[in-house]
Amino acid sequence: MSLSTDALQRIDREIAKYPPDQKQSAVMGALIIAQDECGWLSSDTMADVASCLGMAPVAVYEVATFYNMYNLEPTGRFKLTICTCLPCGLQGSLAAADHLKARLGIDFNETTADGCFTLKEGECMGACASAPVVLVNNKRMCDRLSVERIDALIAELRGQA
Repeated sequence: MSLSTDALQRIDREIAKYPPDQKQSAVMGALIIAQDECGWLSSDTMADVASCLGMAPVAVYEVATFYNMYNLEPTGRFKLTICTCLPCGLQGSLAAADHLKARLGIDFNETTADGCFTLKEGECMGACASAPVVLVNNKRMCDRLSVERIDALIAELRGQA
C-alpha cells in the first residue's frame, strides 16, 4: 500500500459517509485524498484506492479518467486549469490562455522546465459571469483575470514554490 496511514484514515472517514454496502460511493473523495498525498494518480495508487473501497481497479480508473480534476501523470507544483468553453471564451478566456502560454513558455498539457507550472484546458467551472477563470490545483478559483492579475498570480505562486 503506497498510501500513508493518515490518508487511509481520511479515506475511511469518506467511506463512513455512505451506507456500508455502498462504500464505493466514496471513490471521488478517496481519489482526491490519494492525489493530494501523491501529487498524481499512478496505477498503483488507483489500485490502492480500489482495495480500500472493495472495487475493481478498472472501475476506479474509469472514474479517474472521466473527470479532468484527476492527474494521471505528474504535474508541476501548480496546475493551472483555465476554462475555455464558449461563454468564457467570449469573455476573454482565450486571450487569457494565450497570455498564460506566452508568460509560462508552455502550451496546454505541458509543464515548465522548472517543474513549477502545468497548464491545462478545462471545461465549464460554473463561473461564466466571472471569466476568465483559472483553477489552481483544483482547489482555488481565480476569476476576472486581466493580464495584470494573471501576472500577479504567477508571481505569487512562484513565491510559494
